[in-house]
Amino acid sequence: MRLSIFKNRVFPIIIVFVLVMISCGSKSKNDSAQNNEILKQVQDDSNSKFSDDIIVAANRTDAYLPLLKGKRVGIIANQTSVVFKEIASSQVYQNDNYTHLVDTLLQRNVNIKKVFAPEHGFRGKADAGELVKDGIDTKTNLPIVSLYGKNKKPSPEQLADLDVVIFDIQDVGARFYTYISSLHYVMEACAEANIPVIILDRPNPNGNYIDGPILEPAHKSFVGMHPIPVVHGMTIGEYAKMINGQGWLENKITCDITVIEMQNYAHDKTYNLPIKPSPNLPNDKSINLYPSLCFFEGTNVNAGRGTSKQFQIYGSPYLDKTVYSFKYIPMPNEGAKYPKHDGILCYGEDLSERKNLNQIDLSYLIKAYKNSIDKKIFFNDFFTNLAGTKALRMQIESGVSEKEIKETWVDGLKKFRTVRAQYLIYE
Repeated sequence: MRLSIFKNRVFPIIIVFVLVMISCGSKSKNDSAQNNEILKQVQDDSNSKFSDDIIVAANRTDAYLPLLKGKRVGIIANQTSVVFKEIASSQVYQNDNYTHLVDTLLQRNVNIKKVFAPEHGFRGKADAGELVKDGIDTKTNLPIVSLYGKNKKPSPEQLADLDVVIFDIQDVGARFYTYISSLHYVMEACAEANIPVIILDRPNPNGNYIDGPILEPAHKSFVGMHPIPVVHGMTIGEYAKMINGQGWLENKITCDITVIEMQNYAHDKTYNLPIKPSPNLPNDKSINLYPSLCFFEGTNVNAGRGTSKQFQIYGSPYLDKTVYSFKYIPMPNEGAKYPKHDGILCYGEDLSERKNLNQIDLSYLIKAYKNSIDKKIFFNDFFTNLAGTKALRMQIESGVSEKEIKETWVDGLKKFRTVRAQYLIYE
């Protein structure tokens, strides 16, 4: 441990001290200037090589501000699109420790023309599935164009006054989390308009594993557009490269993308999201459980919406109360104006204290189906969209075990890993 501290902190300081002494002993102004440049380089190298803190791409303004000079800029952003004032190893930030990307760029005199808002809106307040309306941002007076509702793809008219588009949204690494669908449509529209896209990369909090059934083309929807598993293990930047490389845009066109990479990120590195990515993912536990519990959105089971433990509990008035001792009543709140089973007592499980998952856990879904008092109304049509296949519902209804279900995913996941490897930016 002491050796590590010496290498990370003390060794760079010694180098700087030696160079300062050399600089002081020199009579030549040119030599002094040269040494000062070396000092700066040593300090910069020290900061980058010996720090383990993840630096998100939005903080690397030196890498993308030159690309915006003299350009008319559009930004796809939400409440997670921020620039941090300092980097903390815990990734826990106070509200005054960051500024929104839009505000940051305006302060740098970047010519922002408009903001495009995905699901949940620019400030992240809308319910899941709620129509996001066009409007004006009251803080900046910039026009806001909705990319959720009828207008999921920017129109040529909406892009006509732009030279470049920035995409900066925190993802959670699940196929049915719709920000990667918005990414697809933005890339497609910009490719058709011959407008380059700059992607500011952010960590994937579920980037340490890959799991789930591969989406079948027949079940393509906004909650699943591409033949990938439920948990894909890629960052937004890596995923954009895959969209291009696999020819998934309309007519196999290719978008001109520039991915601004993070520093010090790896897929197996833990990252605590400092800002909740959407109203119903309030903390790290909900984000970890989301790929497993989101299947309940396609059933008559409430997944915690209308409570303070969204995607950390589940329950339904149609589950056997002799099996489930945990109970709660969903009530309207931020992000859930009309929660499933609003005001009705639900029986289920509290998973908020469970150990973090590194795979999809189907046991909760299977258990709920087995203990449903009316199996005929357990599933709805949305379930197939979420699963990306009809097979999962059929397997559960037939009593297939979780182990047997997962065995049917193996070949698809193996093929996906091979494709995915072509587009990885980080270890």
